This record gives sequence, structure tokens and C-alpha cells, in this order.
Amino acid sequence: MTTKVSSCFLFHGLAGISREREHGTSRRFFFYVPSRRLLPASCKMRQQRGFDSNKSREIKKGSPEPILPINSSLQGNSDEESEPENGSADSVSSLESNVEKGYNEITEKKDGIQKTEVTRLKGKPAKKKEESVPAAIDIRHDDDGQNLNNLTVPEVAKALSINEGGGEQSSDGQFGELMTMIRNAEKNILRLDQARATALDDLNKILSEKEALQGEINVLEMKLSDSDERIETAAQEKVRAGLLEEQLEKLRHEMISPPDSDGYILALGKELDTLKLQNLSLRSDIEMLKSELHSVKDTDERVVVLEKECSGLESSVKDLESKFSVSQEDVSKLSTLKTECTDLWTKVENLQLLLDRATKQAEQAVLVLQQNQDLRNKVDKIEESLKEANVYKESSEKIQQYNELMQHKVKLLEERLEKSDAEIFSYVQLYQESIKEFQETLVSLKAESKKKARDEPVDDMPWDYWSRLLLTVDGWLLEKKIGSDDADSLREMVWKKDRRIHDTYIDVKDKSERDAISAFLKLVASPTSSGLHVVHIAAEMAPVAKVGGLGDVVAGLGKALQRKGHLVEIILPKYDCMEYDRVRDLRALDTVVESYFDGKLYKNKIWVGTVEGLPVHFIEPQHPSKFFWRGQFYGEQDDFKRFSYFSRAALELLLQSGKRPDIIHCHDWQTAFVAPLYWDLYAPKGLDSARICFTCHNFEYQGTASASELGSCGLDVNQLNRPDRMQDHSSGDRVNPVKGAIIFSNIVTTVSPTYAQEVRTAEGGKGLHSTLNFHSKKFIGILNGIDTDSWNPATDPFLKAQFNAKDLQGKEENKTALRKQLGLSSAESRRPLVGCITRLVPQKGVHLIRHAIYRTLELGGQFVLLGSSPVPHIQREFEGIEQQFKTHDHVRLLLKYDEALSHSIYAASDMFIIPSIFEPCGLTQMIAMRYGSIPIVRKTGGLNDTVFDIDDDTIPTQFQNGFTFQSADEQGLNYALERAFNHYKKDEENWKRVMEKVMSIDFSWASSATQYEELYARSLARARASANRTL
Repeated sequence: MTTKVSSCFLFHGLAGISREREHGTSRRFFFYVPSRRLLPASCKMRQQRGFDSNKSREIKKGSPEPILPINSSLQGNSDEESEPENGSADSVSSLESNVEKGYNEITEKKDGIQKTEVTRLKGKPAKKKEESVPAAIDIRHDDDGQNLNNLTVPEVAKALSINEGGGEQSSDGQFGELMTMIRNAEKNILRLDQARATALDDLNKILSEKEALQGEINVLEMKLSDSDERIETAAQEKVRAGLLEEQLEKLRHEMISPPDSDGYILALGKELDTLKLQNLSLRSDIEMLKSELHSVKDTDERVVVLEKECSGLESSVKDLESKFSVSQEDVSKLSTLKTECTDLWTKVENLQLLLDRATKQAEQAVLVLQQNQDLRNKVDKIEESLKEANVYKESSEKIQQYNELMQHKVKLLEERLEKSDAEIFSYVQLYQESIKEFQETLVSLKAESKKKARDEPVDDMPWDYWSRLLLTVDGWLLEKKIGSDDADSLREMVWKKDRRIHDTYIDVKDKSERDAISAFLKLVASPTSSGLHVVHIAAEMAPVAKVGGLGDVVAGLGKALQRKGHLVEIILPKYDCMEYDRVRDLRALDTVVESYFDGKLYKNKIWVGTVEGLPVHFIEPQHPSKFFWRGQFYGEQDDFKRFSYFSRAALELLLQSGKRPDIIHCHDWQTAFVAPLYWDLYAPKGLDSARICFTCHNFEYQGTASASELGSCGLDVNQLNRPDRMQDHSSGDRVNPVKGAIIFSNIVTTVSPTYAQEVRTAEGGKGLHSTLNFHSKKFIGILNGIDTDSWNPATDPFLKAQFNAKDLQGKEENKTALRKQLGLSSAESRRPLVGCITRLVPQKGVHLIRHAIYRTLELGGQFVLLGSSPVPHIQREFEGIEQQFKTHDHVRLLLKYDEALSHSIYAASDMFIIPSIFEPCGLTQMIAMRYGSIPIVRKTGGLNDTVFDIDDDTIPTQFQNGFTFQSADEQGLNYALERAFNHYKKDEENWKRVMEKVMSIDFSWASSATQYEELYARSLARARASANRTL
């Protein structure tokens, strides 16, 4: 009897066995290779060592559907016959080879049952009721010489009802019994096939595991043989140590009674040198032996692992035995498999013997380690003895030198004592003389200070105090309690910080308002001040009403000009969403200012208060549209009307209060209306003392609107809607407030020199490049500064620890605190932290910010983003990224603005990324450097004016302060980011020097304020010269 496996079905996950009977009738059986989830633990371990997941997926794609049962009698085994998961390709091939070798046989010839072949009907739809059965029976009769293929069950029944002579059986009972026998036979065959397939696969996995274990045992035996050699080497070293001990004893004996000859001392020295060399050699050998013993310990750990694997193998064998006991009830000829299992048990026992041997050798290695430790202790004693010998030799010479040195020092001390006595006496005389001089100087200084106190200004009072005093005078004027001339005189005294008005204010502080006004009016004229009166009309001011950099500029420039001795005032809308707690002494004046709009006069309530030491007037329109009670600063449909109304009301306030400022400084399109309103309407009314300065912080936003809306604030639409006035380049029926401000202002500025050049091009000017080029003589770019009082790491109250350029320890503490606050990993303190604080708009390069998050992770850094987007699809995109990294150890996105958190991020970051597509100025990079964070920026606008590449040799070293890139793509960003990481990781000391350098750069408003001061002065001088020529 022969048994063979169909390779075709094995390839598709099926095994087939064909038997040839003596009388010529053939019979075939098909079964599945068992599921991976049924494999024993030892097979899974082998899979971990050599299994290829890609191969698994390839095999699984070709896996066939399971063979369906022939009839309902086989349905009870549906769970066992469900579709298996394919094993590895190696498992299938090994099973095929085992079957071909004859390890498995199918027996139990069933009498009275024809031999059948179970095949699979695939892709043939049922056409008849009888053909709905998913399997067919193939019956072959060599006696009849016929080959009946793919017969259905009814056809088989018909064939079986015919006897050998050709007559039909008329008994229905015999037919039913025969069908029952066929069904039972098929059920038993399928169960036998399943049990046999499981046994074959388990045996194959065990054999493969056995081969792997045998290979590991061979490697272990090689390591143990190497350990034996090392142990022999240690024994030889032990003998050498014994010889050294004998030499040491001999040396000690000779030291007890050393001969007097010098030759013997020299020989002894040479011998000591030789012993030192031998000792060094011995120590190196001991270190080598220790490393070898460590490898022996690792071998011991491997032995433990092998023992665990052996126990898992034993449990697998037990499972196999239980399966064999079940299969032996139906399959009688699996003795060959049992014999193989017995041999496997023998080999497992041999493996256990080898493990025992390895364990004994490991124990011997531990003993050798202990012996070597003793040997090392003896060597240490030898070294101590050698040191004692050297000390004995050198001690006598050192004692003599020490005595001579002490005698010399005693002589020097005596000489110094004599000199000090003389010096002390002379110092006493000088001290007495200096006391007399000090007393005389003190008397003269007191006299001079009393004299100067009467004439010098009061400099020890804060700006809040003087601003409050100035607003008090303005309030009296608007309430018509004092005249305009008296108000001008009092403003001059406040402006100069005159001591007389200070003393008067202190005297009348607790008196009634009438008494206070009477006391102030007694103060008469004072000398004309040399400073300028500057009024800023703006839509923002930090920190009370801030959206972007405009608010920082108004506050920072105002304070810088105030420090230079100029009178600075601010006029703002009174928003309902302002931070009122940042306004000091806020109060409403007992007066109203009426302004024109839409053909009517509307009242405006005036509020005054101080912000950051600056006097501020807040205008609250009493208009039915409630222009500034909308819950937000910008973004309303009627923004053009809101801010054109505010611009006219601000000029009306200046006119009715009798102020005559030297400079009116307006900002961005929201207050660009001031320039044409001033020259067309208010200069003819008498408010003609000022020169107009207009600053555009971003030419992307120009506030264009229908020309008809311009008439609401009183401007002549017909006169201004012209190409050479306010008409927008895009359409003849639209007006552009920014264009009007450029044409009607005396000074036009933007926020950086590079941006001033960019906007004079067609790409950067957004339609205004021709106008800017035509008025280029009055157009200049002045770099913004930052408020170094608010952004100061040495005094910042938001920080965990303050720090400065000379003490950077606090920066590390802030980095640790931020990681803890945001839930980032602190396992590696030197892992670089990249920060980004920005509005997520296309201008800021949001696609590069997104790329920077992932690239920072790839480079081994951490990333923190703070900011939100007004663009819905960008906000949604970053919300998705936020969810992706919500619990990540190295990335955190915070889609909001948080003032306190922004200070913490600046202080904690090692690098700061600003990949803007265009950037008029940018304050972020300056603040980052102020806090010791190195900027990574694209070369555009103000970024190009403030950040200079560390690796650019054409830039002097003292100006190199960051990393830049030119192209607005991922390659450019990668280039700068990778260079920054390399510098950070490879040269810690140089990175620290760069941090100290950038923290020392002066980004204050002092330099910028000086440039504005010069612009103001030149413009006023030209106006006076023009007026003189007219006269």
C-alpha cells in the first residue's frame, strides 16, 4: 500500500492522500493544514525566530475557502472545519516532505462502502434542487471499466440500488441503511483527516524546534569550551601571583636589613620597576578575565532560558501524546509516528543532560570568579607594599627640603610684619584726613542739593502718576472748568515734571475739586518744552486690546518716546471685550463729544485711564449700531463704518479739547481715514498744528469697500474716488483706505527695511506698489522693537525660575516644568525642544509648520505649538493633528492663545521655528532670542533683518544668531532644522555661547524710537520752513 500527497492541494492549504486498493478501486481523502491558532507554544517560538510576515500575507491571499460538508450529518464538526489561518510556507513544505517519506498512513478499510473522492465544486451555481449540495461524490468501478465523475447524491443512490447482475433492488430500507453508512463513513474520514493533519503539523513544528535548539546547544558548547580555556589562563595567572608573593617576601626581608651599598639601592629600584610592570600586566589580565566571566554569567542566563523552552517543549509533547491517544481509536497504523516521538523524547533527555552539564560548568566559572577576586585582593596588597617602599625611600629627602622651606618662610613673615606696622600707621593718618574731607564735601553737597531741588524736575514719580495728572487737566478743560490757555500751561508743567505742580497736587490731593482747580490756576507760565506732543490713534494697544503685533507697537513705541521726554497720548475705541483690569484709574468724563456720521451728529462718551504708564482716551460711541459692543475687535460686516466713525470721533476729540499735537500717528487701515479727514475737514477748522504719520503693519490687509460707504464719515466721494486719490486698483467703484493714507500722510512707514523693499514690488505690494514707488521719498521701513520690560526672563512673573544670559540654570528648570505641565517625556534632558507660537494662517507657512512637527520627531526632538486659526479648514486640520498626538511623549498642540503659557514656552524652548511665507516684521523671533531660544526662520521681511545664519561665513561672527533658509518648501526647512539639531547635539558649549549672545542683543524700542523721533523732527522742520517761505 502506498500513500502520497497531492502537492497542488498542499500549495493551497489542502493535503490529499490517495490509496490504491488490491482490487483496483481508488479512493482519495482531502484535509486542511491546521490553523495557526491550534499550534503549540514551541511552534509559535519558532515562528518568532524565522517567520516572515510578508510571506504569510502572500500565502494567505492564495488560501482557498473551506470544504463544505457533504450532508447534514457532518454539520456537527463545523467549528473544527472552519477556515484555518495559513501557517508559514516552511510549515507546508515540511509537511509535504514528511508525508512523502511515509510517516503517515490512512487505514481502516470499510467493508461494503465504495471508495469515494471528495472534491470541491467551485464557481458553479446550483441549477436544480438536487445540485444545491456543495460537494459531489466520485465513484470509480474498475470492474465495470467505467469512470463516473462528479456524480450527485441522487445519482449515487441510483447506482447503489442496482445489483451486480443489473437488477434493481426494490427494498427502500436497504437503500436508507446504505446512505446512512455512507454518511457515517464520510464523517469518520473527515475527523480522522483532521486529527492526522494536526498531528503532522505538531510533529513538523517539534522537529524544526529541535533543530533550532540543537544549533543553540552547539553554540553554547563552543562558548563553554572558550570558558574552559579562560579558566586555564586564570590558573596560570594564579601561579604567577604566587611567584610575585615570593618575590614580595624576599623584598620585605631585604628591606628589614638593607645593605649600605648604593648599588644595592639601584638594583632594588630596578626590581621595583619590574614589579610595577608585572603588576600592570597582571591587572590587565584580571580585567580581561572579568569580562570573560561576565560572558559566562550571560551563558548561565541563556541556560535558564533554554530550560524554560525545554519545559514548554515537554508540555507540547504531552499535548501530542493526548492527541495520539484519541487518534489511535480510529487509526491503528501510526506506530511510526510514536516511534519518532519516542526518539524525540530520547533527544530531549539528551538535551537535559547537556543543560545539566552547562549548569555545572557555569558553577565552576563562578568559583573561578571568586578565586580571581581573592587574587585581586592579594595584588592590591602588593601594590600597597610597593607604595610603602617608595615612601620610605623618599621621606628622608622631603623632610630636609621641608625644613629649609619653613626657615625661609619664617624670614619672609618677619620682614612682612615690619612692613605692615609701617603701613598701618600711614593708613591711620590717611583715614583721619579723609574723614575731614568727607565732612566738608557732605556739607557742600547738602547745600547744592537744596539749591537744585527747587529747579530740577521730579524724576522719582512713575509715569502713571504724570499721566493721571495730565488726564485730570484734560478733563477740567473738556468739562469747561478751566480755559484752554490755562490748560496748555498746566500741560507744559506736567510735561516737564515741574516740581511746583507736583507739590501743589500733593497739597490738594485730599481737598475738594474747586480748591484743587484754584490751587492749580495759581501756577503761572513755565518755559516752553523742547519735547514733542505725539498722539497715537489706533485700533489696538497691548495689553488691553491686542490681536497682533499692532498692539505691541503702539504700547512699546509710546513708552519709548515717553522715556525720551515727549508727551505721548493714545486714543482707542472702548471695546466691550477689553481687559479692563489692565487699565488704571479708568473713569468717564462729565462731558460728551459730538461727531458727524451718516448726515447726523452722534454723541460719544469719553473715558480716560492709564495703560502701562501712558495716558489713554477711550471713545464710546452712543450710536444705535453699538459699533464697539460686538464681543470682538475685528471681523464684523460693517468694519469699514465702525472704524471710519472712530477715526472722525478721535479728531473731533482733539479739536474740542483744544489740543495742538505736533504729530498724529495712525496705524493700519482701521485708522487710515485720519489722514484725509485731517487735511480735508479738520485743518480748515483750526486743528492744523500736526504732521500726519501713517504706519502700515501688513499690506495684506487694506480694508477696501464700496466707494459709497466713504461718504458716511463726511469725506467727498467724488473728489477721493480717483486713481490718484483713494480709488482701489481692482475696481473703479471701490476705495482703499491704505492708499488714501499713503497719499495724504506726511510720513509713511512700515515695520522693517526688508519689508519696505518687498512691498514696492508687484508681488509684495498687493496692488499698492505703484503708489509706494511714486511716494518713495516719504516711505521708509523702521524695524519694530519689543517691550523689554514685559519680555524679560530675569523678572518674568510667569516663569518657574527667572534667568539671564550669565545664569542659564533657570532655563533648564523652565524646560523641565513645561514638560511636566504638558505631559511630555523628561527621560532625556538634552532632547531639544522646538517651540512655535503663531496664528495659523497661510502667511505663517502652516504647511511648513505641519512638516516641522513630524521632522522634529524624526530628528529626535520635541515640539510644542501654541496658536489657533481663523480659517476653518486649517483649524480642523490641526485639531486632527492635535488628537493624533494627544498622548504622545514628544509632541503637544495647544490650539488657543494663552499669555502665561506663551512666556513658559519661550523660556523652555531650545529652538523656535518661524517659517513664514512673508513676515512684515515679526516679534516672535526677537522675544525667542530674549529668552535664549535660537530662531529657525525663512529669509523674508523683518526675519531677514533680525536673524543671521550661524553657518554663513560672509556674516561677522558677532551677528550670527540663528538658522535661515530661502525656499518656502520642505527641503529648505529640513536644511535649516537639521543644521540646528547638529549644532545642538555635537557642540554643547558653542550652543551655550550662542544662547548667551542672542540674550544680550538689544531688541528694545530705544533705537527704533530714535529713528521715529528723527522722522518727526525733520517733518516738522520742513513744515516750518515751508510756512516761513509762504510768509
